[in-house]
Amino acid sequence: MSEVEAGTKSEDEEVTGGELLFCGATSWDTVGRKKTGGEGNLYSPTRLRPLVGVDIRYVASGCVSCHCVALDVEERCYTWGRNERGQLGHGDTFQRDRPTIVSELSKFKIIGAGVGRSHTVVVTKDGQSLAFGWNKHGQLGSGSLKNEVEALPVRCQATNVRRVTCGGEFTVWLSSVEGASILTAGLPQYGQLGHGTNNEYNTKDSSVRLAYDPQSRPRAVASLAGETIVKVACGTNHTVAVDSNGYVYTWGFGGYGRLGHREQKDEWAPRRIDVFQRHNVLPPDALVSAGAVNSACTAAGGQLYMWGKIKNTGDDWMYPKPLMDLSGWHLRCMDSGNMHHFVGADASCISWGHAQNGELGYGPDAQKSSANPKKVDILEGMHVISVACGLAHSMVVVDRTDAGDRLDRLEVYDGKASGEVTEVPEAPKSAKRPSRKGAATAGNSNKRKKSGKESSTDEDEEDPETEEESEDEAVNGKTKHQNRGAGKPRASGRGQGRPPALKKETPQPQQKGKRGRPRK
Repeated sequence: MSEVEAGTKSEDEEVTGGELLFCGATSWDTVGRKKTGGEGNLYSPTRLRPLVGVDIRYVASGCVSCHCVALDVEERCYTWGRNERGQLGHGDTFQRDRPTIVSELSKFKIIGAGVGRSHTVVVTKDGQSLAFGWNKHGQLGSGSLKNEVEALPVRCQATNVRRVTCGGEFTVWLSSVEGASILTAGLPQYGQLGHGTNNEYNTKDSSVRLAYDPQSRPRAVASLAGETIVKVACGTNHTVAVDSNGYVYTWGFGGYGRLGHREQKDEWAPRRIDVFQRHNVLPPDALVSAGAVNSACTAAGGQLYMWGKIKNTGDDWMYPKPLMDLSGWHLRCMDSGNMHHFVGADASCISWGHAQNGELGYGPDAQKSSANPKKVDILEGMHVISVACGLAHSMVVVDRTDAGDRLDRLEVYDGKASGEVTEVPEAPKSAKRPSRKGAATAGNSNKRKKSGKESSTDEDEEDPETEEESEDEAVNGKTKHQNRGAGKPRASGRGQGRPPALKKETPQPQQKGKRGRPRK
């Protein structure tokens, strides 16, 4: 999630918009999940039919988000994508392939938005904040946990809000209230709320099962009460903030060195990064971004620094290091997704990272991933206004005045109308391979146990398929897996029902303990 900035522009200042271009996965019900099928991907930046000719000024998504938000110059809010928890704000749980105006927000002037895994928070021009979607951990900031799902906008308990951004299951607001410039709510499991605790407790005195007390009401970060926070960005389970003096603070989950403190320890309260001090503090126009497992910002001279897990191979960057490939470029906007990045610089659009669904925008015949920053050729010469990265997708807003007739040559994606899309059924999956369901559950449980605290993040990035089950387990940490042994007595679903005589003729594979279909 890219940074949001408080108080840099007058509310009466005219904001220009442009054309929204989208690339990446379009099968919202399957993206990021271990399923097959779908209608394919958009490998090149593509226009979206409902937004052709609409002046979009701001786009938002999240590093583990499978839905999108776009705001136009008339301060209307569009949402589309996955909607299993009501995160699109339309009062239902139907997926939408086409950007659709949130009618319940029509009486408000929306100037900002943040997107979490399954929730959305917006900010109005008069300083109010409204949210919708999943609220199990209090991430909507409504002060209540009564309703786990809010499919229509509800009011957040935060005042004088200037900007908002979201992590996986938590939300951060920037406020103009003196002494409370940053407020947080939601899941405190890794200390990502910055209140000095993870609110961990045992569910029962005689049980080792852990749970985490949710923070449902926005609460000011006490250790930053004396500072004015002007920028903030959120990863899945960590937060990066910049104060008015240019100092950078990070807190939350410390795996892969994403906090930049030369160690992988979790930080429950804001801790200043020592690299950005003295002559290397961040300038007022600095960029700040946080991906699922990394962080980035621009410092003195516009140099881009990154830290955390930068590539799938090689060592992690345990402290901020300059990315020399982009030295000398004037970076105007940046955002980070799960493991990919987008930058608007000079008259170019640059992307890099690990990608499988065309989210880098290089085209159908070009490479899918790039370890180093590379220009998106089809956008060369265009002025990029805003960028946003989500899980397996990216959005870019370009100025039409510089694009000329080149936009007309880009493809236009129609998508399905909302009436053609139904709720995603879970039955077909279990009906196909009933005997492997237990094994799949056990495999996921073993993966979570093996990866320890990183399990929540790994699930966010790779296996959101079992959200309703795995999110409960990720939140509660070490849980009991009663079905861990399910499916073990059987070699495989494909071998079920084979005559006993056939099994006796081929005893060797079973004696060796091999899984799968016996050899003939």
